[in-house]
Parts: sequence; structure tokens; C-alpha cells
Amino acid sequence: MSGRRVIPIAAAAALPLRERKRQGPKGRKPTDSALAEVRQLLGDASRQRDLLIEHLHKLQDHFGHLSAAHLSALAQEMRLAQSEVYEVASFYHHFDIVKEGEEAPEALTVRVCDSLSCEMAGSQQLLQKLPAILGRDVRVIPAPCIGRCEQAPAVAVGQKPVACATTQKVAECVKEALTEGSTKHEPEGYMGLSQYKAAGGYKLLAECLGGKRDVESVIKVMEASGLRGLGGAGFPAGRKWRIVRNEPAPRLMAVNIDEGEPGTFKDRVYLERDPHRFLEGMLVAAWAVGIDAIYVYLRDEYHGCRSLLEQELARLQADPIAKSLPRIELRRGAGAYICGEESAMIESIEGKRGMPRLRPPYVAQVGLFGRPTLEHNFETLYWVRELVERGPEWFSSKGANGRKGLRSFSVSGRVREPGVKLAPAGVTIQELIDEYCGGMADGHKFYAYLPGGASGGILPASLNEIPLDFDTLQPYGCFIGSAAIVVLSDKDSAVGAARNLMRFFRDESCGQCTPCRSGTAKALALINAPKWDLPLLAELSQVMRDASICGLGQAAPNPVDCVIKYFPHELA
Repeated sequence: MSGRRVIPIAAAAALPLRERKRQGPKGRKPTDSALAEVRQLLGDASRQRDLLIEHLHKLQDHFGHLSAAHLSALAQEMRLAQSEVYEVASFYHHFDIVKEGEEAPEALTVRVCDSLSCEMAGSQQLLQKLPAILGRDVRVIPAPCIGRCEQAPAVAVGQKPVACATTQKVAECVKEALTEGSTKHEPEGYMGLSQYKAAGGYKLLAECLGGKRDVESVIKVMEASGLRGLGGAGFPAGRKWRIVRNEPAPRLMAVNIDEGEPGTFKDRVYLERDPHRFLEGMLVAAWAVGIDAIYVYLRDEYHGCRSLLEQELARLQADPIAKSLPRIELRRGAGAYICGEESAMIESIEGKRGMPRLRPPYVAQVGLFGRPTLEHNFETLYWVRELVERGPEWFSSKGANGRKGLRSFSVSGRVREPGVKLAPAGVTIQELIDEYCGGMADGHKFYAYLPGGASGGILPASLNEIPLDFDTLQPYGCFIGSAAIVVLSDKDSAVGAARNLMRFFRDESCGQCTPCRSGTAKALALINAPKWDLPLLAELSQVMRDASICGLGQAAPNPVDCVIKYFPHELA
């Protein structure tokens, strides 16, 4: 899912069983001091309601938490109900709400990823050992996937990632953070604007803006290439451009760089290497569709990428080519799985009936009320330049086993060389392991794999010849999604993997609909039992698929159903 499915939540009381407070602020008038502090921090920034998450981040970053007084002051400053501000703040992992009379959290937080790849690599041991090693002044907490599965176990010390973490590496990073007072992450070695332009970058955009290429020819190239959305939905990109272009202006674009699906990290890797290739593809798409403004949604775990994008966008906007560019806004997530570009379309639909009530996934994106919106995943736009320059045949000729195109596979787990593997669409898992990942890790025998991240199901090693692409896995009860591959070995179990994944779904359910909110919790309780109640699990799975509002609840049963179907020996 990679953060694609976005739905509103009804109220704080309906939220799922994740670690957050159940009672909101009591609606008291903000103190003069809190109001003055909020006003000073926001400065002359707009108070429009879709900036709520951005302003919450300012408070969290500055004070280290969100006090009841500051939340009350922010609500007044933005002319919002205090319940609405609390509902948004309490929804996200990265906001720490401190009520009246409560103590603020420790100044430094260490987040240990406990998603599947990191759990397989020893994150639970880190969670057990680190509190005693780091002391009482450092908060150590488990965290959902932080998008660094190839570096498992991954840890974030403040905003600084620690790859292949050990207790010693984390302790050294914490010591440095406490000594120097900074935990920010700055990627190095990426291709900046000057290097990109020297290598031919932005030549395509200049040709488009200068009239050397016309819109129809570029859209036809996109359509002929067969490029589909690479965030998981798989909708043909060229067709999407044509549909949105035919809608009346003004038109907007929403770009998803969320990667909330455990096992997914390809967008981050590409962004850390070559950000302008994505930006040029984004701007060519904006030119072809006639976009007035672009909103880029970036997950909060990618602190270094945000710094990188802010810097390179500033350089780009100072370049002469920027005179004809649409407005670009970078929006920051706050640690939730179900946020991404689809909130734009949902909001544009609901906006036609008037201003909707403020809800977290909406605010995480933008106020796109009633406007046609082009939605894209990062990687789809990353390929635009090369595809248009080389022609559609170049891309469509790259497939294997009867498929067309290229896919970027995020491979983690028990392989010798995890990472992003650019391979032909239709490659098999066995080919990926043997030809792209250096084989299985030493001492491990291939046992099972996740072909599409947390929600894509689990398959046994015996089904190792299925072409990995859109529409090839559905007959097996699975799907490829964002091509997040997690490889399990004989040292693992499918039951254990399913328990980890269902715990993630339970914690990340937004709580809007009962089948998902209660279903994920009930399913986890059932599969944590020594003996599984198979009839009850089957009934629960069907209800969740039929009645959940969004893809989270609809896909959450996939790992459990696959264990029952393909790994019955583990349940005996």
C-alpha cells in the first residue's frame, strides 16, 4: 500500500489501539503567554487550515512536545475547534501531547523499528537492551517501519538514522547527539542541480517549455510505454495525464513520497541519489497536464530527504528555468501509514459539497477543494525523463517472462545483498535472489517471501517461478503493490511474520470504520493464540474485505489467509 489508501477518521474516541491519549484538551481559553509563543513561532506564516500539521511540527520541533496550552493557542490562532486540533495531533506517531500536570518526554527519543525486516534482524533485542545502556534521560520506543529495511535493524536517534544498528552504534550516536545538541541527517554524495544540468538535466523540460515538444506527443509517449503507477495502484500514467488534462482548470498535482508500507524504501534510495531526475519528471508532467500548483507529501521519517529537497528546490527556483514553473509546496508527514496522494482526490470530491470537517489525512495533504488533481508516486515521475528521451520502446522492451517494462524492487530480509534492485518486470523471486541479491545470506535457506510488502501476502519458496508484476499474483491471493520484497529463511516462520504484520495493521488502523478498527485487533488476538480458530478467522477476513472503507482493512487479512493456505504445517 505504501501509504496510498487514505480515509478520514471520525473522532478521537474512535481511534485504534495505538499509543496515544484518549482524552483531548478541555476547551479552555489559551493563556496569554502560550498565545504569544505560538504567534512568535508561526510568524507571518499563513494560518490556513491545511497547514495545521506544518504548524504542529513547528511546535513539536521547538518545544520537544505539544502542550495543552500550545494546542489551545494554536486552535485559536488558526480559528479551529480545539477538538479538531487535538484529533489531528493525537493521530500521528511523531507528535507528543503533554496534558496539564503531565511531564514532558525526554529531550532525546530513540526509535527502534520493529517491522518485519528489522525484527528478523534483531530489533527486539535492541529494544530490550538499549534503555539500560542509554539511561533515563533518553526515551527508547518501538516504531513502525522507517523506510530503511535494507539497513535492518534500523534505528533513528532523533532525526538521524543508524543503519545496521548495534547497541554500540546507537550509544555512540546518542552520545554525539547529547554532546553536540543536534541529530539532523544530511545525505551526502547526491547529484545536485549543477551536476544534473551538466549531465543533460532539464534539457527535456526546456524543450517542453520552449515549444520544441508538444503536449500531445509527450502524452502519447507515456501511453505507448505502458508505464503504470509505481506506488502500488498501477493505473496507466499516460492515461491519467490525459484524463486530468481534460478537466477544467485550475488543476493541481499531489506527489506521494510516503512509503509507509513495511519493506518499501526504493523512493528514498532514488531521492538520496538523484533528486532532480524526479523533479524534472514532475515538472514535465505538470507542463503536460497544465498544473497550477504542486504539493509534495514526504514522510517524516525521511528527514535527510526533506533537507535535501528544500535545498535543491531553492536552487531550482533561483534558476532561470523556474520562471515558468508552477508553485511547489513540500508537505511533511508525521508518522502515519495511511497518508499519501489519494487524500487529494478524496478531498476534492468532498470539497464540492462544501468545506469538510478537518481530519488528519486531509490536512496531511492539502486543501484541494473541488479541483482536478493529478496524483503520482515518486518513482513514476522519476522515470519520465528517461522514458520520453529514449522513447516508449526502450521501456516496454525491458520485461521478462511475457511482461513489459522495468521495476524497482525493494528487497530486504535474509538475502546476502539487500537493497533496491532494478530488474525487468516479470522477474521471479528466485531470479531476484540469485542474480540480483547475491543469493541467500550465509546459513539461511529460502523458505518464504512477501511479494508486495506487508499487505501483499506471503508465499512459500515452492512458488518461486511466478513473474513478479501487476496482475500476476492475484490468483495466489497476493499482489505486488510497490514491489517490496521481504525474504524469509528456514530460521523464520510465516506465523511469526503474520503476527508482526497484523500488529502493524492494528496499530496503524485510523479507526474510522469498525471492520478495520476492530477486525485488525481481533485478528491479532486470534493469531496470537496457540491454536488458530480457522473458521472464525475466515469469517473475519471476509467481513474485513467486504466492509472496510479503504485498502488497509481490505488487505490486512492477506498475510493470515496466506499462512492458512500455504503454511498449514505451521498450524498443526
